[in-house]
Amino acid sequence: MASFKTFVAPAALALVLMAAGASSADAGWVRSGGGTGPRGNTWSSTGSGSCAGGTCNSTQTFTGPRGTTTRNGSTTCSGGTCTHTGTVTGPYGRGYNRSGTVTRY
Repeated sequence: MASFKTFVAPAALALVLMAAGASSADAGWVRSGGGTGPRGNTWSSTGSGSCAGGTCNSTQTFTGPRGTTTRNGSTTCSGGTCTHTGTVTGPYGRGYNRSGTVTRY
């Protein structure tokens, strides 16, 4: 089951960028991380995204002891409304699609 954060983070980013009037040069990001859990299992994650022309795209990959999960998302904003679509694929090819709309009043 997807967390609330999975949907809200890209939509929130798009709303912040729309409100700030950010240009595409201001809107790219890259992150990575990793660590060791309490049982000695390791994990790593990477992510990147960018925005241009009212659309923000992002990709994240998480690899842990049970396999790899990927998330690809796109948020498009126009006229105060942002629409997000995303796909999450987990280990063994299991996955789901997510979508939603947020309107700024």
